[in-house]
Amino acid sequence: MNTTYNFTAYLIYLPIVILLTWYVAHILFKNSKTFMLDIFNGKAELALSTNKLFETGFYLLNLGFALWIMEIAVTITDSRSLLEILSAKIGGFSIYLGIMLFFNLYLFFRGRRISKERARLSEALKKIPGNTGNQPAQKDNPENK
Repeated sequence: MNTTYNFTAYLIYLPIVILLTWYVAHILFKNSKTFMLDIFNGKAELALSTNKLFETGFYLLNLGFALWIMEIAVTITDSRSLLEILSAKIGGFSIYLGIMLFFNLYLFFRGRRISKERARLSEALKKIPGNTGNQPAQKDNPENK
């Protein structure tokens, strides 16, 4: 009788990548609420909604990728091969997940930096004599279109 461990590998792989994805998303988006509130100048409803959308996208991308790379093309015939193949699959997915984590952090820091620059510009405009800071946007400015 020819027994393979492929199905066992899938049964081990799936819960691990799902739990890894959940853990990273949970930590990332629990802590990113502070960034979102800062980016959206304390507008809690907008910040939390945007954070939830980022979280949903994070789950879709990462779980989709985990399922996409799930296929094991070789026949696993012994426990050593099972361990080696699972280590490669889960390790590769962990590296990808880490890259996605840092990419999201980059987006949060970038959003925060842009928000701070806009706030500084707004404050500088208010300090100009004769400028109330509430002037309507000019229509010929391509940035306002």
